[in-house]
Amino acid sequence: MNIVYKMGTGEVIEKKSKFIAHVFHIKDEEEALMYINEVKKKYWDARHHCYAYVLGNNNEIQKCSDDGEPSGTAGKPIMEVIMNRMITDCLIVVTRYFGGTLLGTGGLIRAYQAASSAGVDNSLIAQVKEGIKGTMIVDYSTIGKLQYLCAEKNVVIYSTEFAENVNICIIVEKHTYDSFIKQIADTFAGRLSFEHLENILYINSESGVEIL
Repeated sequence: MNIVYKMGTGEVIEKKSKFIAHVFHIKDEEEALMYINEVKKKYWDARHHCYAYVLGNNNEIQKCSDDGEPSGTAGKPIMEVIMNRMITDCLIVVTRYFGGTLLGTGGLIRAYQAASSAGVDNSLIAQVKEGIKGTMIVDYSTIGKLQYLCAEKNVVIYSTEFAENVNICIIVEKHTYDSFIKQIADTFAGRLSFEHLENILYINSESGVEIL
């Protein structure tokens, strides 16, 4: 699944109507309502504040609002952007300033989708992965070989502590765990063990690794 790692905004103008999208990461419906109210206060003079949000690992909660626009022309198109991008725990609020020209059903749908897509494009969307975190204690003659193997297999080295030996904490994607552990056993003839195992969800982005 994907989540909003860094929130963003987008804007489109259609026949002098301005559509401003704000994209948020949310933890629950209470936080969604908080952000919706914040946007309404910021753009208090706008005509419409339409939104959609999705919550849960399996998109259990889905809600949207046309906020006075013709039924199905705002909230649903915003929702389709969220679902098509496969983002969860996400809220998009699109504020509209009316430009004096009616856009019609098709025009409204296109404008709300375009603004939402622009907001997502200007956000940082990160993939949430299932992983197994654990530690290995290795000697200094072994650490280089282990680091090379981790890099080769896209295994995250989360932290490294240097003392009498090296305590290295790594994160392995769940679906590659068995093959990685087998390769560790084969490479080091069973001399290394992976301890203190913990199932986690994590993000590996340009900003680094974050455990959720």
